[in-house]
Parts: sequence; structure tokens; C-alpha cells
Amino acid sequence: MAGRLARVLMRRPGPSLATADRALWHYGAGFDGRRAVNEYAGFAEAVASSGTEILWIEDDGDGRADAMFTHDPSLVTGEGAVLLSMGKPLRRGEPALHEAAYRAAGVPILGRIEAPGTVEGGDCVWVDAQTLAVGRGVRTNKAGILQLRALLAPLGIEVLGFDLPFWQGEEACLHLMSVVSPLAPDLALVHPPLLPVAFRSLLVERGYTLVIGDPIEFEASFGLSLNVLPTAPREVIAVAGAPKTQAAMEAVGCRVTTFAADALCLACEGGPTCLTRPVLRLD
Repeated sequence: MAGRLARVLMRRPGPSLATADRALWHYGAGFDGRRAVNEYAGFAEAVASSGTEILWIEDDGDGRADAMFTHDPSLVTGEGAVLLSMGKPLRRGEPALHEAAYRAAGVPILGRIEAPGTVEGGDCVWVDAQTLAVGRGVRTNKAGILQLRALLAPLGIEVLGFDLPFWQGEEACLHLMSVVSPLAPDLALVHPPLLPVAFRSLLVERGYTLVIGDPIEFEASFGLSLNVLPTAPREVIAVAGAPKTQAAMEAVGCRVTTFAADALCLACEGGPTCLTRPVLRLD
């Protein structure tokens, strides 16, 4: 999850986000749709500047404001994409957008998660090429994890489930990636108070060094201080406004690029990782 990002699926927000109903989508009081669209342009520029090829899903006014968070509706393996099943009812049509984009780009569809199973990409963390950790919480259930395990087993991939805390409730949502962000193949940024104990032990056993993000910045940003996107090992994009967490990453050799995202990320509760679905990473 921290190799060089060569290809990524993103959705360029437009009218669906600009005119989104803040209460319906559970966006914060600071939400400003038009400003969020403008902030996204700064993020997209940072991704493109890293040399990553962007596969675009356009916002044609379909009303799917959350569809800009392309990390969640699918998962990509070395053999193709898995179309996931969204735990948030308003997002259940999004995997179809990904399927169309993958077919247009020539990416094989390996399989899909079917109801009543649910799995969201934000709950999936590759520990290594043969080990996928999946958080079971408000957006990903046991039935979905079992389906994903059956789909990936023929590829020699072990799927391990870890229970997540309820934290701030069903509407706010806590993904496994809310509390861990890989920075390099053996390095991860974490928020220990919400990290499943067994998952933390697994990371340590696999040789990871754990960098602790500032807890006050985590709370103040609703977890977005920890949501960082690696475009290469120790090269990350982060939301501006978390200087202590940024300093902790820089202390272990990371170069951090930040962008202003009060209306986009903090208000909409999704950061740089959430805004991208990596399709190809290179070792």
C-alpha cells in the first residue's frame, strides 16, 4: 500500500458535491460544496505531480456526493478488481461506477461481494502481498469478510478480520484505515487508542515500525490527520493543519505534501486515501 503509485481511480467532483445536502450526507457544519470542488483541484494536482496516471470517473450530476471517495467501492489485487458492497445505503450504487471504469480501462473483474455481505475499501489494509487485514465494524460485516476470504483464497491471499470499536457511532463511521496509514512497506502511521490489539500485534510481528500521530490533532480533525496517501515509500500527501503529525512522519524520513481541505476533507469526513482507489503500485 506504499509502493510507487502508478495508476489510480478517482472521481472528479462536480454538481453532485457542489449541491449536496449536508444533513443527508452527514457532512459537517463547515461544508461548502463549491469550495470543496475547488479544494479537490489542489489535491488532484498533487496526485498528478507525483507522476501517477489518473483514471477519471466524472461527476455528471448523478447526485452521488460520496462517490468522490473512490477508495471504498472496490479493491484491486494483482489478478483484477473486486467490486465491494457498501455498508452506507446512500453509496450502494457506487460499485457499478467502478465496474464501468475498470472495464473501460481493461482491468479484469475478479469477483464481487453480494448482499447481505458488506465490505468497504476503507476497512481493507494490505499487511503484505499475501495478507489482507479487514476491519469489522459499522460498514463491513462478517458475511462480507467471509465472501472476500473465499474470493481471495485461490490467489494465496489470507484474509484476517479484526473487530473495530463503535467510536462515534454508525453515522460517523470508523474504518480500519481511520487508525492506520502505511507510509512504507515496513512503516505505518497509527492512532493506538482505537487500533485493534491483535492487528497491532500482527504489524509488529511482521516487522513494522509504528509512528504515532498526535492524539489531539486526531480528535480535532475527526481522524483526518492520520489519513495520508503514499505516492511512493515515504512520499505522502496529507491534509494541511496537523503540524505535529506531519513532524512525526518527517522524523522517520517522510516527505509530506499538504493541501488545504477544510471544506472537502474535514467537513466530508474523508481524506487523501479515501479520495483514491489505487489500481497499480510498483515495488
